[in-house]
Amino acid sequence: MWNTETIWFDLAVLNGLSALGSMLLGHFEQRTGRARARQVVKLVIANFLVIVLSVYLGRAWVFGFMVFMLLAVLYVHLVWLPRHGVNGWTGEPRRKYWALRGWSEPGESEKGDFE
Repeated sequence: MWNTETIWFDLAVLNGLSALGSMLLGHFEQRTGRARARQVVKLVIANFLVIVLSVYLGRAWVFGFMVFMLLAVLYVHLVWLPRHGVNGWTGEPRRKYWALRGWSEPGESEKGDFE
């Protein structure tokens, strides 16, 4: 009945992790104007890479790719952001996080959600 030895399982794991990451860490993208389009493009590229890796190199490479990407995200949120004075879970203090991203302070019309 259930077969985890298919490319569909690999894609389901990738997309599940992506959905979880968006739910837990999506607030870090609150001020990017192209956030939705970028997320879709990144997901399409990641799905394409998983398909190519699965077909040509095998399942071990697929999960190696996913583990590598997960470790990169964990490094940024658990090590790099705290070294720069930003909480890796909440993105606070916001002004410091915005400065790291190269964003300016929100204008008067934008204030409210960002403070």
